Amino acid sequence: MRKTHKKVKMLKGEKFLYILIVFALILFPIGTVFTKAVLSETNISLEKMKSKIATQEGINESLSMQVDELASLDKIQEVATEKGLTYNNENIKNVNE
Repeated sequence: MRKTHKKVKMLKGEKFLYILIVFALILFPIGTVFTKAVLSETNISLEKMKSKIATQEGINESLSMQVDELASLDKIQEVATEKGLTYNNENIKNVNE
């Protein structure tokens, strides 16, 4: 007795599914690594930007303090005296609405 083997043909849909599964198994890990790399790069960029912002805020605060110092009444009177100006209270007029 001789055994006959029947060759089972795959349907077109089955072939497509197998190819799709293999394709997904290859692309999923690659996509995951790529996504994590992009996320890491974005986080590094974000931290650099936060550092720049903190530095600029420090500079802005320092400049604001200098403006407050220079705008103080004592400093204005000092500069006026150096330029030969005098403070005369009679020349000041109040405007009331």
